[in-house]
Amino acid sequence: MVRSGVTNWSLRVAGERLRIKLRRTVSLRLACRAVVMRNKEPLVSFTFDDFPCSALLEGGSILETYSLRGTFFASLGLMGTTAPTGAIFGVSDLHKLIQKEHEIGCHTFNHYNAWETAPSEFQASIVQNREALDRYLPGAFFRNFSYPISCPRPRTKRMMSKYFDCCRGGGQTLNAGSLDLNFLKAFFLEKSSGDFDSIARLIERNSRERGWLIFATHDVSKRPTKFGCTPQFFEQVVRCAISSGATILTVCGALEKVRGKPSHASASELALDRRASGAKPAP
Repeated sequence: MVRSGVTNWSLRVAGERLRIKLRRTVSLRLACRAVVMRNKEPLVSFTFDDFPCSALLEGGSILETYSLRGTFFASLGLMGTTAPTGAIFGVSDLHKLIQKEHEIGCHTFNHYNAWETAPSEFQASIVQNREALDRYLPGAFFRNFSYPISCPRPRTKRMMSKYFDCCRGGGQTLNAGSLDLNFLKAFFLEKSSGDFDSIARLIERNSRERGWLIFATHDVSKRPTKFGCTPQFFEQVVRCAISSGATILTVCGALEKVRGKPSHASASELALDRRASGAKPAP
């Protein structure tokens, strides 16, 4: 009986892994927005999903120490709550983020699973997040996006170009040669299990291939959740990226380099410019 139970459990685990792999394959191969990379130097970006308070307090502060800035993907429906990634940002944190010239990105209003959620509902949550941002930061808007929890359905992925310059996923690798603007590959620091050497090798590879390496995590804390990392580990990665000679930019800033010509200003600059002029983003 015990052996039978173990066998059934193993089969379920294997089946789930296969299902996730198939989803990812379908998601990566369909609804692509391919771009040949024209950057002349290796690029690195640091991003934070969910925007826990600690991400700005610790992660943002570390970046600022080296005159760098990050991209924070926010679900405004989570604002002021406590999530599995810790205490989530409040209104004052939104203002601090803009004041410190970091970049804000969209993560849907409801933090919807990108695969499990119907495309129409997912789209409505994007619009709702955009409207919420405009209420708290009049004139500000999102230029980029991070898929919550999972890779997107092809139908969901296909509609993203209507709203964003680019969208970030996962994949635990870098972007080199060409990339999909509807699914930028990223490396989650927490998935490295503290193996700094593997990250250092990836940074070195990024330099050789003149790629764009996007790091992602959630909280940055002395006692991180399973979705985050410690300040010490985060700073070690930042210092390694600097030492590699890579240009370290926000997602929008790096995208300008990838395109070989300016596309849009940083999110902070856009927010300030639009707030001053009263202009609204294109739908």
